[in-house]
Amino acid sequence: MPEQGRPDEDALKTHIPHSARVWNYLLGGKDHFEADRRAAEHSIGLKPDMAEQARADRGFLGRAVRYLAGPEKIRQFLDIGTGLPTAENTHQVAQRVAPGCRIVYVDHDPLVLAHARALLTSSPEGACHYIDADLREPDGILAQARTLLDFTQPVAVMLVGILHHVEGADASHAIVRRLMDAVPSGSRLVVNHPTSVVHGERSENSARMWNESGGRPTVTLRTPDEIAAYFDGLDLAEPGVVSCSRWRPDPAIAEPEVDAFCGVGRKP
Repeated sequence: MPEQGRPDEDALKTHIPHSARVWNYLLGGKDHFEADRRAAEHSIGLKPDMAEQARADRGFLGRAVRYLAGPEKIRQFLDIGTGLPTAENTHQVAQRVAPGCRIVYVDHDPLVLAHARALLTSSPEGACHYIDADLREPDGILAQARTLLDFTQPVAVMLVGILHHVEGADASHAIVRRLMDAVPSGSRLVVNHPTSVVHGERSENSARMWNESGGRPTVTLRTPDEIAAYFDGLDLAEPGVVSCSRWRPDPAIAEPEVDAFCGVGRKP
C-alpha cells in the first residue's frame, strides 16, 4: 500500500521521466526517480548548462514575484504549472514582501499534488491553495480559481516553464488569451519559455532527445519572437522579452545568457 497522501508508483509512472521531477533534480532537489536522473544526466551531456538554465529560470521567478508584490502591489497570484516545491516558491517570495498575498497553485502531476498539499503553506495573513487541473483546460482552472481569488482585482497569471509543453502555436495562444481575458485590467502575465537562440543545436538536440525518449510532457522550443507574441495586447515591463538571466538581474551576480526567455506584461 502507498503511504497515506502519497500516490503509488503506477500513478507516478516512475519508469518514465517527467519534466517536474527532472527539473527538481537539476535544482538539487530530492524528489525524482532513476528514469528522471538518467534523463537529466543525458540532457546535461548534450547541453552542459542545463542546471544553470534551471537556476536562471528559478531566479527569474523570484525577481518577477518580488517586482509584482513590491512596487506593482499585486496581491493575487495564479501559478499554473507549479512543479515540485523547492526553495523560494511563489507564495514564499510574495508573502515575504506582502504577507497578505493570496496564491493559487495549479498542476496535475500526482507527486506535485502530494507535496504541494504538505509543503505549500501560507502566512497567517494570506492564503495558499492548490488546484489539481491541466493547463490545456483553462476554463476548469478559471472556474476553480474564481472561488479562491477575487477576479475583480488584478491577478498575476504565472506561466513559468509550462507553455513549452503545449504543442501548436494556436493552442498555446488560445490558452493564454482565455486566461488573460478572464482577469481584470491591471493583471499581469508572467512567462518563461525555452528557446534555442543561445546554444542552437545543443538545445535542439536536448529537446529532441527528451521527446524521443518518451519523457512527459513533450517539449516545444520557440523563438524569442514567438515567445513575445504571448504578450500581444499587453504592456511589456522593461527590459521586454529577454533571457531569464537578463531580466532585471542582480548587478552583483554575473550570470551567462541561457536558452530560456521570459517577460512580464500588464493588461491595460
